[in-house]
Amino acid sequence: MTDTVWRRNEIESPCIRVCVLNPDTRLCLGCHRTADEIAGWSRMSPEARRDIIEALPERAKSQPRTRKGGRAARLARRTS
Repeated sequence: MTDTVWRRNEIESPCIRVCVLNPDTRLCLGCHRTADEIAGWSRMSPEARRDIIEALPERAKSQPRTRKGGRAARLARRTS
C-alpha cells in the first residue's frame, strides 16, 4: 500500500545552497541564476526552468571564480 497524501512532485532546481550574488554580473555564484529567476522559480513553467538550466553552463564560464569581498579582500586592503 502506498500513501499518496505525502507524495508530491518536487520542482527541479539547480540551487547548490551557495547563495551569493555577484555585484557585477548579478548572478548567483552557486547556481548562476539571476535574482529574478531565483525569486520566480516556483512560478515558472517546467519548460522555462529547463531553458534556464540549459543556459547555466555557459553562464558559469563567464562567472568570476572568486568573490570580491570577504576576509581575503579586507586583508589585502590592509597590506596595500
